[in-house]
Amino acid sequence: MVSTNVVAASRKRSSAALPDRHARRYWLIIGVLIALSLVFGFGLLAWDNPMPAGSKGFWTIAKLRATSIVVMAVVAFCQSIATVSFQTVTNNRIITPSIMGFESLYVAIQTSAMYFLGAAGIVALQGVPQFLLQICLMVGLAVALYGWLLSGRYANLQVMLLIGIIIGTGLGSISTFMQRLLTPSEFDVLSARLFGNMSNADPAYLPYAIPISLAAGGLLIANSRTLNLMALGRDVAVSLGVNHQRELIRTLSLVAVLMAVSTALVGPMTFLGFLVATLAYQFADTYDHRFIFPMAVLSAFVVLSGAYFIMKRVFYAQGVVSIIIEMIGGSVFLFVILRKGRL
Repeated sequence: MVSTNVVAASRKRSSAALPDRHARRYWLIIGVLIALSLVFGFGLLAWDNPMPAGSKGFWTIAKLRATSIVVMAVVAFCQSIATVSFQTVTNNRIITPSIMGFESLYVAIQTSAMYFLGAAGIVALQGVPQFLLQICLMVGLAVALYGWLLSGRYANLQVMLLIGIIIGTGLGSISTFMQRLLTPSEFDVLSARLFGNMSNADPAYLPYAIPISLAAGGLLIANSRTLNLMALGRDVAVSLGVNHQRELIRTLSLVAVLMAVSTALVGPMTFLGFLVATLAYQFADTYDHRFIFPMAVLSAFVVLSGAYFIMKRVFYAQGVVSIIIEMIGGSVFLFVILRKGRL
């Protein structure tokens, strides 16, 4: 009986250094994901390129297409790092940062612009100042919520999540009401902005989106060891010397920055983060964030680039890519919930 328990315990995941057997499996999967990333990335650049390979015209077209690949990399980085960190500090593997109302606020901003200004409102929201303003609004809402509900003597994470859901639902209801009052032509124009799409990103946004996301994500990656302790729960983390409240607010604020950048750049991607976080934990077979983060980022890029390559270059149905990703992510979400609590 004792030997059986020892064997079972040895198979459990931990945040310790990877054993040799797990390390080989981990680096093998990392290598496969890197190879798939390169294949899909090059495929998006070269597939169906009308100019001869290697010619000046070929590289001109490839350069134009490279913008979409950079946008995918930024979104993959933001969504994966944010979701893994959010699930860690909330100690809940079935929620995503979207629960805090980032996407609902984005939809409310886009819908309000169309409702009050017409088609000119959507045009008015395009541009670097407007992009940065949307990021500031999303981050401001989240940080205000964290500062209000997570500071003080009676700080409560569960209440914060509940209020985040209520705010998101309220903004969604207001957006739906305004959408019903739009003309069919206005609603068609608006709908294109309410689904996550790489074409929504203006190349002029990237010089701002890239350093912001790298700074926020880099801080979370550098804090991997503390996140390992946070994953053990508040009481254990505090007993090990972690200022739990400070680290919680700090982590959630950085998550807000990443989610705001991703949402303002391409639009809502509700289940992408959940999908890649789930895949990362299954592939990495460890709870050490130093290994989970790279696996999550690569998984996210492979999912995005692979979906766009297959749908755009093979089936010529680029517009449905985000819908399919959300459908698959939602299906995985339901599957995880129905596994009797096994996360």
